Amino acid sequence: MSSTVFDSGIFRDMFGTPAMRAIFGDAGLVRCYVEVEVALAKAEASVGLIPQDAATEIAARSDASRIDLAKLKAETDIVGYPIVGVVHQMAKQCGDAGRYVHWGATTQDIMDSATILQVRDALAVVEADLAALDATLTALAGKYRDTVMAGRTHLQHALPVTFGYKAAVWLSMIRRHRERLAQLKPRVLVVQFSGAAGTLASLGADGLKVQAALARELGLGQPDITWHVARDGLAEVACFLGLVTGSLSKIAVDVMLMMQTEIGEVFEPFVQGRGSSSTMPQKRNPISCEMIVAMAKAVRNHAALMLDGMAADHERATGPWHLEWMAVPEMFLASASALAQARFMLDGLIVEPDAMRRNLDVTGGLIVAEAVMMALAPMTGRGAAHDIVYAACRAALDGGTPLLTQLQANAEVTRHFDADALARLVDPANYLGTAREMVDRMLAKRS
Repeated sequence: MSSTVFDSGIFRDMFGTPAMRAIFGDAGLVRCYVEVEVALAKAEASVGLIPQDAATEIAARSDASRIDLAKLKAETDIVGYPIVGVVHQMAKQCGDAGRYVHWGATTQDIMDSATILQVRDALAVVEADLAALDATLTALAGKYRDTVMAGRTHLQHALPVTFGYKAAVWLSMIRRHRERLAQLKPRVLVVQFSGAAGTLASLGADGLKVQAALARELGLGQPDITWHVARDGLAEVACFLGLVTGSLSKIAVDVMLMMQTEIGEVFEPFVQGRGSSSTMPQKRNPISCEMIVAMAKAVRNHAALMLDGMAADHERATGPWHLEWMAVPEMFLASASALAQARFMLDGLIVEPDAMRRNLDVTGGLIVAEAVMMALAPMTGRGAAHDIVYAACRAALDGGTPLLTQLQANAEVTRHFDADALARLVDPANYLGTAREMVDRMLAKRS
């Protein structure tokens, strides 16, 4: 019977994805344990530490699907760790060769290396999602490069931007996360095989040769030194996921705000019944955005938990390690949920350029007050120009008239600008700065 949203038959596809659950489920975890033990036997045989025949038998007869999970649970409850139980069952599967299973290893070697195998597979899922978001946002930025909308600061109209510019800002975050992922892999995806206190004493002079061979068997890097209690690699992964989901949360907040009834500039994809209310038939709630924001908060908390777990004592910690058993699967599931929701939302995002233009005009041209001030400043001085335009803005607000009307009635303004020039100054499309060029630079660096 499920007890959390991550394994609930009702909620699990909202709080994770099938692909990520397969990586971190019991079957996937045990498969990684067995894979590491088999690879260890092969590595040790390759340097002559155990008989080649034994390694061949272990590889041929070890079957993760035949591990009795109920028996493994019972033994784990007693021992406190699952590897003893896994080794017992593998040894029975392998007959006489079973005596060489887990040769010279310690529990944390197997568990840490298995975790890294899971992290590698999980990061591949994240990598694919980030690449898909990159492509989607690249397309949005290009399509809406020239679609003018209100830029907002402190939730108020600030200056005109384009929706393509906004999408390109979102894209820039995704691009940086893809770079971070490529950079962190060599630091994180390394094998753990160091023995009881991290010195490989049980294998004598062959220790580092076995470690290198094991890394090759698993397709992982070889660490310079034991990382039993140096947990910065996994903490870096946690912080990376916190950054990714934090960026997705920023995008989601933007979309939610633009979905507000009074704004109506973009909408999540329409699916019959999605986002509806049990009591208000008119509702179209931003469900994907809400899930993204919630998942980002969960991942952030797990990142803090992973950082807390870095305070490990001496050569083998007395407890912080266990925090990872909780945090790693859940932070990847929550990240997978956020990424999947972001892909769904952005792939089918409904953009309303007419609403963007309508909202631009809602203040009667006040959004380009800075444009008028900067154009007037060379003739009057910046301070005087600010005061003239400020007074015109206040008069427009008080009288409910367009800014252009107030400017046309001001002799200090019309002395320098005729009607056509003023009309150009108050057109938001003429005050975009380098927004379009910035979009073009992002598109030119397409991955």
